[in-house]
Amino acid sequence: MLVENTLPILLDRLDFAWITSMHILWTPLTIGVSWILFGLEVAWLRSGDERWYRLERFFEKIFIVNFGAGVATGVTMEMAFGILYGPFAQAVGPFFGNILGFETITAFMYEAGFIGLMVFGWHKIGKGMHLFSTFNVALASSLSAFWILVANGWMQTPDGVVLKHGLFLVTNWWSAIFNESNEWGFPHMWVATMILGFFVLAGTSAWFILKNRHADLFVKMLKPTILALLIAMPIQIWLGDSLGVDVAHSEPTSLAAMEGHYHAYLPDGKPNTSWNLIAIPNAANDGSLFSIRIPHVLSLLETHTLNGVVPGLDQFPAKDRPDVWVPFYSFRVMVAIGFLLFFMALWGTSLILRGQLTVAGLRKRPWFLRAMVLGGFLPYLAVWTGWWTREVGRQPWIVYNIMRTYEGVSHMGLGEEIAWFAGYVVFELTVWAGAWYFFSRVIRKGPDLESPLPGAPEQYADQEDAGGGLAKPIFAKPSFGKSY
Repeated sequence: MLVENTLPILLDRLDFAWITSMHILWTPLTIGVSWILFGLEVAWLRSGDERWYRLERFFEKIFIVNFGAGVATGVTMEMAFGILYGPFAQAVGPFFGNILGFETITAFMYEAGFIGLMVFGWHKIGKGMHLFSTFNVALASSLSAFWILVANGWMQTPDGVVLKHGLFLVTNWWSAIFNESNEWGFPHMWVATMILGFFVLAGTSAWFILKNRHADLFVKMLKPTILALLIAMPIQIWLGDSLGVDVAHSEPTSLAAMEGHYHAYLPDGKPNTSWNLIAIPNAANDGSLFSIRIPHVLSLLETHTLNGVVPGLDQFPAKDRPDVWVPFYSFRVMVAIGFLLFFMALWGTSLILRGQLTVAGLRKRPWFLRAMVLGGFLPYLAVWTGWWTREVGRQPWIVYNIMRTYEGVSHMGLGEEIAWFAGYVVFELTVWAGAWYFFSRVIRKGPDLESPLPGAPEQYADQEDAGGGLAKPIFAKPSFGKSY
């Protein structure tokens, strides 16, 4: 057990935790906003209302900055596998090599190719082709997330493989890809990306309304995002409950750590069904110094019965138990934020139903707008804490019940660990600062309301006569839909 708690191994884990936590700031928003951009473009083409076009072009700029930061930090994370977890990367190569290869194809070839058409194709390709490009950006980003969740879910429930001669050899690709953890893990994460996208766009819209800048335009954006959140939040709560039941079955030590559930049975032999609202774990990681408990709630959540048995940490050897602090409190932060965001969606919907989600009505309710601005940041914390719950709860295993974390790390010296950690911190903070610099520029400038719409004759109004005639650019007419 001592070899698992050395300082270099702790630094290795903290380093990779830093890298993944910074990367996950960007990729969920890319997924969520890409689908919202597709929806805005459909709304514009169907209704002819240019406000949808103006909104799409504005939020497209935020999307592009976010996408660039995600690519930069994603490449760093791929490098970190080999640098920080060399033995693990070698062992899982027969499986991860294919899965991460599929992710690379979808993210860096499929998605990146269509992003070029989506961003630079305005006024150059047909409307149908542009819409097709936007759709494919959204689809590719979701496929990229799917492959990442396949890999991570497999680490939680390593189905369809055998460990032979130090390598994980795939015996059943279907079971390995559609592993038990990913059945609920991917839908839960995908809906989280949509919620994040809707709240970021709603928070940005609320900020513009608070500042009385283009208020009419952003009220139009605020209404559908709130209604979409009213649908998405209950779905996410249901998915989270289903994922929790699955974790209780597939990773009972992780579930016990998430709930601070040390003892499966009470001293009198009855099932321990109490749910810990708060708790202070002891140093030995075998009980709580203090806790506030609610009877029967844990059993209801995990077994859907009043007196079901939920395995506690005392059912497992001490060396196989994760530390409770991080999964216990990060899980509670995630759940609390989820219900708070659901309340905000209900609040906004009540204003819509009462006809008060208008510029005049919202000026009388600045606290709602401030709450929505805060709501643009809270989903990030929920994604963070949800990811920490998943990753720390799996410890001390890097591949659950097969490979322990200390077996998968690159055994570097303390100085090397510190150097890599410092380098990654500087790089990730540089990307973060650069992204926020460009975000602030986009926000300060606001939406473009002056440039002509695609296909509008005004786009040639400023052209001067050349050689005795009006010089106009001529583009080959694309085969998809009408030319711009």
